[in-house]
Amino acid sequence: MLLTTHIIPLLSNKQIQGNIFSSEQKTLLQNTSIKQRLAMDSAVGTNEKVCFNSWCPLLIFDSMQKLEELALKIRKIGKDDPRRVFHSLKVGLALTLVSIFYYVNPLFHGLGTSTMWAVLTVVVVMEYTVGGTLSKGLNRAFATLLAGALGLGANHLAALGGDKGEPILLGVFVFMLAAMATFSRFVPEMKARYDYGVTIFILTFSLVAVSSYREEELIKLAYRRLSTVAIGVTTCLCTSMFVFPVWAGEDLHMLVAANLDKLACFLEGMGVECFGEKMESGSLEGKSFLQSYKTVLNSKATEDSLANFARWEPGHGHFGFRHPWNLYLKIGAVTRHCACSIEALNTYISTLEQSHQTTTDLEFKQMVQAACAEMIKETSKALAELASSIRGMKWSSTAGKHLAMATEAANRVKALVPAKNSTLLDVLISATTASLVTELVRCINPIITAVEELSRLVEFKRPEHSRKAGAESPPHVVIAID
Repeated sequence: MLLTTHIIPLLSNKQIQGNIFSSEQKTLLQNTSIKQRLAMDSAVGTNEKVCFNSWCPLLIFDSMQKLEELALKIRKIGKDDPRRVFHSLKVGLALTLVSIFYYVNPLFHGLGTSTMWAVLTVVVVMEYTVGGTLSKGLNRAFATLLAGALGLGANHLAALGGDKGEPILLGVFVFMLAAMATFSRFVPEMKARYDYGVTIFILTFSLVAVSSYREEELIKLAYRRLSTVAIGVTTCLCTSMFVFPVWAGEDLHMLVAANLDKLACFLEGMGVECFGEKMESGSLEGKSFLQSYKTVLNSKATEDSLANFARWEPGHGHFGFRHPWNLYLKIGAVTRHCACSIEALNTYISTLEQSHQTTTDLEFKQMVQAACAEMIKETSKALAELASSIRGMKWSSTAGKHLAMATEAANRVKALVPAKNSTLLDVLISATTASLVTELVRCINPIITAVEELSRLVEFKRPEHSRKAGAESPPHVVIAID
């Protein structure tokens, strides 16, 4: 009775109108639901028991609805980035390949039960990107090798202390190395690139040093441990690099370009909705362009992670072994600074819309809005050009020109004079708007400088007219706004 009371309300009319059952079955379920509620009302007073068959179809229907929603969600995840599906298959392939060492008798007899360490290595080392797999794999391999060698050395030194001194010396060695290695994880450079390796070093050294007190064939134990780790790491690296590879460097390259595109998209939409012909059309709530820039504000962690993994990757495509990945972080930083200026401008305009302020000097307001519209338009074009330049790895030929036009519009705003009948509030509103837009224009100059530095170091493709003229590079444009 209580179970029926909780299950039947789960099905709303909207759920029953789904695509799982036929129209006759949906009608029957809907009518059954109504009848069940009436039956429950009477059952409460008469202590009647509701039969299992009465709520079982509804439970099945609800379960099928949830399964359908789960299937649609999984389909969307795979459709958004098909590489996720390939990565899942690659992990399965790597585990299958390394399991052969356990199934084939000659291979198993050579390594014994230590073969399971190879399977464990594949599980913990295999990452989505090639750089991530290389980072973990090399960290694990070298940490195991170093820790094993130090563990053997600690065993020989401890053996000099005799039966009573050996466990004491082993405990001292474990304490000292574990403490020093753990403290090294607080060093920012170590934590960024070698944190996983330090963890494996502590684990392996402790296992070898502690087990050496009871283990007679210590050399054989260390050999098997190192061999199985090498097998697992090699399997991961080969699978990750040669089977549908996902390069962290390419992802970082495209992410930086996409962030610039998002800012350009937002400014384009704001220019039309707030400073263009639609500026009196109503609220900005629900506009799609409003959300385009917000993901840029939270992109630092992703950029740092991709840059760290990209440093481990070998040369591939247009990216050499010593590609200047740090410049992408520099571009990302100035891009987020620009996004912060956009956030301030968006917040201020949204506040003005909610206050419904009226103006007494319409001409002055229109002149300021026209100048702001031009600044935003040219700034949007400059950002879009920079994004295209990074994505296509070619020199930007017009970004500086767009910035120059936006700066000229900013200088015109300073020369505007309000009418005598303007109120102080009208002047403050227009001045604040112009100031925020001008600050946005200032943010573009560092972005252009960083992109041009990247273009010069990576040797982006130059425009046709520059190559014909034999120019070294397009001139760098620096715009100063007083």
